[in-house]
Amino acid sequence: MPAGVLLAFAAYCLYSCGDAAIKAVGSGLSPFQIGFFAALFSVAPAVLAGTKGERWRDAFKTRRTILLHMRSISSVIMALLVIFAFSTIPFAEVYSAVFTAPIFVAILSVLVLKETVPRRRWVLLLTSFIGVLLVVRPGFRELHPGHIAAFACAGLSAFNTIGLRLLAGTEKRVSLVGVAATYALVINGAVMSTHFVMPTIEQWALLLAVGGLAGTGQLLLIAAVKRVGASQASPTQYSQIIWAVLLGSLLFNERPDPLALGGMGVVVTAGLLNLLIDRPARIVQAEPILRPDDSDDIRR
Repeated sequence: MPAGVLLAFAAYCLYSCGDAAIKAVGSGLSPFQIGFFAALFSVAPAVLAGTKGERWRDAFKTRRTILLHMRSISSVIMALLVIFAFSTIPFAEVYSAVFTAPIFVAILSVLVLKETVPRRRWVLLLTSFIGVLLVVRPGFRELHPGHIAAFACAGLSAFNTIGLRLLAGTEKRVSLVGVAATYALVINGAVMSTHFVMPTIEQWALLLAVGGLAGTGQLLLIAAVKRVGASQASPTQYSQIIWAVLLGSLLFNERPDPLALGGMGVVVTAGLLNLLIDRPARIVQAEPILRPDDSDDIRR
């Protein structure tokens, strides 16, 4: 197996562990407080690693300013939604709902980018959505606000993906990361300051883990994409469903029933086929949740 693919698997493992840390913090802290410290600590690995040929002080020297700022604000809202989802519904169900993002990407790619989406890709996207319905089962059990938040997160993730495709050719990586991080810190910090709760030592450790794991995962994924390309690195993202089941079971006593496991299998299979067929014309996968944005990486 190529080293780049192994790096991608490691990156998504770190992402999932960071998401588990968010769930472990739970309702003890507000989503704004978690979002603030997650953004703060996740930027640290990128700053320490440096950005070749770019300076952080040039982050706000942008060309498509309005779109970049809209995308950054959307990223803040998306992070808050997924933090709420992780805090209120089972781990694996959040991932299943968020993995509907490629459906929204397909719709927006037709409406905004005027791309042509092959019929067989629509079939795979519909199949993936059916798999999500098997996991969530609306109408057969109570639909929690956390599910709605996760689906909303998927929609915003798709918007961010389309925005990234429009911005990647004109904006520096430091701008895509720096502007989004600034919005996360300012918005979350402002709201957090009105009802700040001093974290316990355990919560500080979890918050540090959330940011550190996300930031390190981002660096690993950038390295993976540079080695093997996004087309080989992107399918490894679906390993997060496996991590979600394992971490949910081991840490939070969440055990999906057989129907939910079958639905997750449908989501993974359809998602992988969607990524692997017709690679030259494939739809870009949606961005990983809670990751600082990066133009080197065409992920969901």
